Amino acid sequence: MNELKWRRSTRSEQYNCVEVALVSDGALVRDSKAPEEARVAVTVDQWRRFLAQISAGRYDT
Repeated sequence: MNELKWRRSTRSEQYNCVEVALVSDGALVRDSKAPEEARVAVTVDQWRRFLAQISAGRYDT
């Protein structure tokens, strides 16, 4: 099995963020403070919708 390549946004804080690893059928998301704990798995379509919502400003504060 290939090792996952986790990455985080360049806009996130150094110790308070989530990380994402792209996999063949979607993406995995984890808490950077607890990388060995639970991960959230999303499908390709769910990940694309999430990114589109971010681009549209849905989560802006």
